[in-house]
Amino acid sequence: MIKMDKNKMKYVKNHYYISRLIRTEILFTPLLIGLPLFVGSFFIYDWYIRGVVGNCTAYKGELILGIIIIIGNIAFDIPFIKSLRVLSKKK
Repeated sequence: MIKMDKNKMKYVKNHYYISRLIRTEILFTPLLIGLPLFVGSFFIYDWYIRGVVGNCTAYKGELILGIIIIIGNIAFDIPFIKSLRVLSKKK
């Protein structure tokens, strides 16, 4: 068997890289949260304008898609924001 020195197996300290990663995530957070909310809201608005006001039943899929996008986004964004807050406080 080959013996390896313990010093060669140590990882590079990554405190600097974690802080850069947190900054990058904070930078893209408005895009990650805002864009799906905007798209979901647009689908619901489009359903309302074309489906309800225009009295056409062909746009019910847009309502369902908009609700799925908004609920899914909220379900994944809440833990994401909580983890960002925890990591930024540790820094």
